[in-house]
Amino acid sequence: MSDDQAILGVYLSETLDLHALYGDALSKAAGEVVLVRPEDVTDPAEVRFAICWQAGPDAFAPYANLGLAMSIGAGVDDLMAHPGLGPDIAIARVRDPHQAALMAGYAAHEVLHVSRGFGQMAASAAEHRWEPIPMRAPEETTIAVLGNGTMGQAVTRALGALGFTLRVACRTAPSEPLPSVSYHIGETGPKEAAEGADFLINILPLTPATDGILNAALFSKMARGSWLIQIGRGENLDEADLVSALNEGQLAGATLDVFRQEPLPQDHPFWQDARLRITPHIASDSVPAVVAQQVVETARQLRDGMPLSMGVDRKRGY
Repeated sequence: MSDDQAILGVYLSETLDLHALYGDALSKAAGEVVLVRPEDVTDPAEVRFAICWQAGPDAFAPYANLGLAMSIGAGVDDLMAHPGLGPDIAIARVRDPHQAALMAGYAAHEVLHVSRGFGQMAASAAEHRWEPIPMRAPEETTIAVLGNGTMGQAVTRALGALGFTLRVACRTAPSEPLPSVSYHIGETGPKEAAEGADFLINILPLTPATDGILNAALFSKMARGSWLIQIGRGENLDEADLVSALNEGQLAGATLDVFRQEPLPQDHPFWQDARLRITPHIASDSVPAVVAQQVVETARQLRDGMPLSMGVDRKRGY
């Protein structure tokens, strides 16, 4: 095909205005790659790809010639499970290097906030009380990181630079292991890494093996009074087991950025639980210019019948 042959795509999301978020950047980068809102599609048969975030249950139905669904974020579990996407439709995701740095900063912030007692000091300051918090050497704090992909590696590097003792659970042995990091490989890796850990940071994708992996059995391995930082996928967490672990004192608290249902319903009990630090899925985000460049590149590869550099392996789930 000619390099300048147009290819049409559509924005699909129930929760975000993707055109408002990425339209300007895409218009600058797109050229012959055209993206429109669903209501602006004149002939659904011409649509070849979609960029998505939490697409509705019937979102893909009008587009008989769809060849690609691309997530604007790192997570693709909603696309993998979507009943409207048959096995012949490719799935891809944005891989923004800035996301890893943002994720690492979020994780480091939460570890420092809790380990250095900044919450207690803020409460003391609000009451005009001068109450320093006792400190201990960073190496005396053990952190288990679940996941060693791009995000996990960035988090591990950031925390390693701060001097913490680190264990990483990963599916396969790393090709370039970081010095002073203990790696735990395979199915037993998460429990081995969590043994006696003061913090557990989850950055796992959602697969059949990781659905509900943050559960009572895993929490019981951690040090009593430890802390969970959940920045993977909402379905990784067994919410009832978290509440039990908090009530029993096994966990002192948790930072939650992702949830099984998003947005978190206003009547969800997590909002009223002072032991939880809740953020609205903002541990990292995609830079619009990077999203635009990768969407355009992937659409061109689809048009030209080339391998998708941002493609997802359906069997592995990422």
